[in-house]
Amino acid sequence: MNARDPHVLGPGLLPTPFSADEIRAGCPVGRTIRLLVERDGAEPSLRTNRFIAADDDGAIIESRRLTIGGEPIGEPVADRSTWLQLQEHAAFPADRTTRTTTTVELPFGVLECLRYDMVEGDTTNTFWFARVAPGMPVKYQTVEAGRVTSTVTMTANELP
Repeated sequence: MNARDPHVLGPGLLPTPFSADEIRAGCPVGRTIRLLVERDGAEPSLRTNRFIAADDDGAIIESRRLTIGGEPIGEPVADRSTWLQLQEHAAFPADRTTRTTTTVELPFGVLECLRYDMVEGDTTNTFWFARVAPGMPVKYQTVEAGRVTSTVTMTANELP
């Protein structure tokens, strides 16, 4: 990690949108994130991520899949991640990624975001990180050979 900038995790990587400490501060126990998941060839579904426990080092996040009508699909899954591991999810290679500032319209408002477009061959993965919602992207999308194959959109960001 770069001692001067906690957003830079290593050589050849763009700065992450949030430091581990910023993610920790923005993800208190009880924060619930609701997502609409749309994948090519599959029925749309919903997912919730809820922070059920946290300490200085990390958090336990419970994820649950739901039908578009809100019926549970399977059992919830709880996993522990460190704050640094969550930050590392947004550490993109500088040689294949562009970072810009933009806005994105979501069901709960228009938010200013850092947008990362990472290109690998004919696939582009785009991630929008809202400055007011530290942690996971508020939207992410995969485009393969010019066709959108998946989009995940945050529909709610509920703080305790």
